[in-house]
Amino acid sequence: MRQIVLDTETTGLEPSQGHRIIEIGCVELINRKLTGRHYHQYIKPEREIDEGAIEVHGITNEFLADKPVFKDIADEFMAFVDGAELVIHNAPFDVGFLNHEFNLLGRGSTVINDRCSILDTLALARNKHPGQKNNLDALCKRYGADNSARDLHGALLDAEILADVYLLMTGGQTNLALGGAGSSSGMDDGGEELVRVSADRKPLPIIRASAEELALHEKKLAEIDKASGGECLWLKQS
Repeated sequence: MRQIVLDTETTGLEPSQGHRIIEIGCVELINRKLTGRHYHQYIKPEREIDEGAIEVHGITNEFLADKPVFKDIADEFMAFVDGAELVIHNAPFDVGFLNHEFNLLGRGSTVINDRCSILDTLALARNKHPGQKNNLDALCKRYGADNSARDLHGALLDAEILADVYLLMTGGQTNLALGGAGSSSGMDDGGEELVRVSADRKPLPIIRASAEELALHEKKLAEIDKASGGECLWLKQS
């Protein structure tokens, strides 16, 4: 399964008011593993950026003056995401802006929805944690994902952080912390930063229990079941 974790930065909040995309960041997952492939592009929006937006992402009009416009990167971007499931936090926002950009090029108003499936991690988080804060920073804190580099919003950085959060939120480890049940800081017991395992590492060996070990396991469960008056949870689940 190919997934693209995606984020955008924009000149403002509403494409209906003429606001445009100024940055796209994407990272690739295949079968829930980071591949190391990414797409990142700054875009000249052909309009001024709202001051409030600059305070959020720090991207200025001057910085974007020599960047390509969307029509010059549209095909390259679409080639990267085409056919994938897009994993986006607050997907209607980003998808709305992307469709708006393609619509301005005369390619239709539902291009992204037609070419990709969409998974909204904000909706997923709200379903798992109703009544709680579910923005990206709150989810990082809840799941122990490292967002220490996130002083300002940035599309590629936020996509990388969201990839970590998504995998943790849906049951996949992104790093292995052995510092105890409460260890979620990204540091080991010695204060050393844990290093992400390489995406191209060799598969770990699968060591299966022998027949003798399985027999001993069943014997132990039977002893537990007898001692607990038939309340051995492992047997109930098997």
